Amino acid sequence: MPLWLCGCVLFFAGTVHAALDVSTHATPTSLPLDGAVIVGSANADPLEAFVAQDLAEDFKRLGLRTGNKGAVQIWVGTAGRHAQIDAAGLDLSKLKSCWECFQIALLRDPAPGVKQALVIAGADRRGTAYGVYTLSQALGVSPWHWWADVAPLKRGPLHVSLTEPLHDGPAVKYRGLFINDEDWGLFPWASRTFEPEARTIGPRTYEQVFRLLLRLKANTLWPAMHQVSGAFNADPRNAELAQRYGIVMGSSHAEPMLRNNVAEWKAPAEQYNYATHPEQVRDYWAERLKTNGRFDNLYTLGMRGIHDSGMQGGGTVAEKQALLNRLLADQRELLAKRVGDPVTLPQVFVPYKEVLPLLPGLALPDDVTLVWPDDNFGYLRQFPDAEQTKRSGGSGVYYHLSYLGAPLSYLWLSTTPPALVAEEMGRAFDAGAQRLWIANAGDIKPHEVNLSHWFDLAWNPAAVRAQGQQAYLRELAQRLFGVAGIAAEIAAIWDGYYRLNFERRPEHLQYHLPGERVKRSGLAPAVIDERLDRFAQLLARLDAVRPRIAAAQRDGFFQLVEYPLRASALANERFFALERYAATMERDPAGARRFAAQAVRADQRLKALTARCNGGRWAGILAEEPADGLWTSYRQQAPLLPAAGLGGSTADALSDIAKAAADLAPVATAAAAPPALRVTASQGWRLIPGLGRGDGVLAAQQPGSTLALQAQAPAGASCLRVYVLPTYPLTAGEPWQADVVVDGQTHPLRWPRGVQDAAWGQGVLANRLSASLSLPERAAGTLRLQLAAGQRDLMFDGAELLPGACRS
Repeated sequence: MPLWLCGCVLFFAGTVHAALDVSTHATPTSLPLDGAVIVGSANADPLEAFVAQDLAEDFKRLGLRTGNKGAVQIWVGTAGRHAQIDAAGLDLSKLKSCWECFQIALLRDPAPGVKQALVIAGADRRGTAYGVYTLSQALGVSPWHWWADVAPLKRGPLHVSLTEPLHDGPAVKYRGLFINDEDWGLFPWASRTFEPEARTIGPRTYEQVFRLLLRLKANTLWPAMHQVSGAFNADPRNAELAQRYGIVMGSSHAEPMLRNNVAEWKAPAEQYNYATHPEQVRDYWAERLKTNGRFDNLYTLGMRGIHDSGMQGGGTVAEKQALLNRLLADQRELLAKRVGDPVTLPQVFVPYKEVLPLLPGLALPDDVTLVWPDDNFGYLRQFPDAEQTKRSGGSGVYYHLSYLGAPLSYLWLSTTPPALVAEEMGRAFDAGAQRLWIANAGDIKPHEVNLSHWFDLAWNPAAVRAQGQQAYLRELAQRLFGVAGIAAEIAAIWDGYYRLNFERRPEHLQYHLPGERVKRSGLAPAVIDERLDRFAQLLARLDAVRPRIAAAQRDGFFQLVEYPLRASALANERFFALERYAATMERDPAGARRFAAQAVRADQRLKALTARCNGGRWAGILAEEPADGLWTSYRQQAPLLPAAGLGGSTADALSDIAKAAADLAPVATAAAAPPALRVTASQGWRLIPGLGRGDGVLAAQQPGSTLALQAQAPAGASCLRVYVLPTYPLTAGEPWQADVVVDGQTHPLRWPRGVQDAAWGQGVLANRLSASLSLPERAAGTLRLQLAAGQRDLMFDGAELLPGACRS
């Protein structure tokens, strides 16, 4: 059995709203909210006016009234643009030159006729919005009240207290979302259900996206860009709405200068080539700057192919670098002519996929933000080095919570553990990547939990990292559903869901890469049973907590908690039942029929469950993978189900399935799991709960951190297999390294982290890498060895001791 690390208890000092106390009981110093007058600015910016009105709408959602006149008021506005706030004598010095910051304060007798005032003052218009929505969330209105039907609980009259002014602001400057791969979710829902008049993702949908982003304290959007959706700027209202709501518009790594090439490049594809048609391409870019240069934008520089492909033009690496350097200079000149001084304009360069190896030869202007990509599966490929951290433009991260691409896509459920996101983004933040964080989150739904965590982390990395996965999920559940006891149970369900699906995502329930011969999982029956039993235990907890959910919140509970867990459990039940069916058909036809019937039932239940998720106002929002027959070279194969009515089907019908399954590549399946190894960590290791196969993984805090391993070894030769997470070292291009000391002899272990080859593919699908060491023959008894990490951040995920010499 893989090593199971010991558990630990994490303590969290407080919540995000520790200084903002909301209660149903009045105190001598509290301000009563019911009936309060919301006072905006007489000359408010459209965003400031909107959030003041939206606060009044939140009061209605909570069953609270707002007044037109009264001695209790809520002042909402930006410092320097709100008469009452500016005249109140409140110390707002912390807001000066503080990007998107806000301050919330409680004043007594601040103006004639006003006994109490709750002041929400922003350093700028977005700061004002974030202050308003901080209050709304503390009162119980979730950012997801619209997108996930999380209705706030009406608790009666509410009172707010502040012991001292609350001041807050973001740690990461640009915090954004990339809507991508929208063909099977957001596009069909928007174009057929929500705004069929637009026939695409149109202004009504984008308006709801912008409102969501504000409530999540986000400020940046890369809009949908697949061919089905067309271009964001095809409808001028979209950009106008973004400006009204204060959302900074950018474009993806494949769409320089705000251009959606798939929809907007009308010339032959081969002419999208800066080596052969530079003037044509420059004019194309200049047109967008002419129409959109007056808005708040984040300009993507560089060039790739028309979609997610390599740049045309240039042959050798040096020629491609020279071409990129020329077009980068020309893009800067276009910005200077059409928009303003490039040094003052936010610009990003994303060395994604094939562009990353070209980076060392590029003359990237110092003020451009260098955005480091992950490997599409949540592991950052490279981090800024000491020289790159000195750049005035800083660094950022482009991160995937959803992906369409090799080796296998994951577009259905949202299963990336918050623990992994916090760890990788924490490493990036510590290395200096603090200017832009952009998350590819597919269709928004069903990524609600992950997106909440992503934007909370970007706003306050220190607080969210200190919580850890379990404590964060508990706080989020309480924010969403409002009851502490229920929140603890929901958090436990989420935590188990992420742990199980980290071992294998439901979209990755096949154990061969596309194009390879089909093969079985190779998991021991006991391991499969244990996995399915863990799902069953979580479902039992789900069934126990579901009746305790308030009626108004049951739709939200289904979307955020129930559907993801039930769907992933049914996908696992179906897959392993089919695998067992194929494995037993020859020797036990009767037993095989039971497995086949189990798979069919699981499939039917999953389809019914997904149909329920796609019902009513969310018709078309979700599709089980694979959703269709497109991009089959990097999508999971559809399950090959037995004939309908298998419970009473004929042997011939079963035989057809058995013949199809007979071509499985042979895989050695252990009858039982190998014996466990005990581990004792030195002080140089940190436990990260929520990752790996046990209670967590151990991360080396410095080179040389050691682990003592011990096992009862059988007589003869044996194979030590050591697992680590497929993260990347801080130094680009290095393999992970460790030394194993056995009987006084030191043996090196290496886990290559370079080319994205088949080994990398299997590593990201399993979320672990392995390295093996053959141990010589010995007498049966206790085996003791030591493992020393070669670099900091190596994440140890257990070890196995297998009988016999290691096999490649």
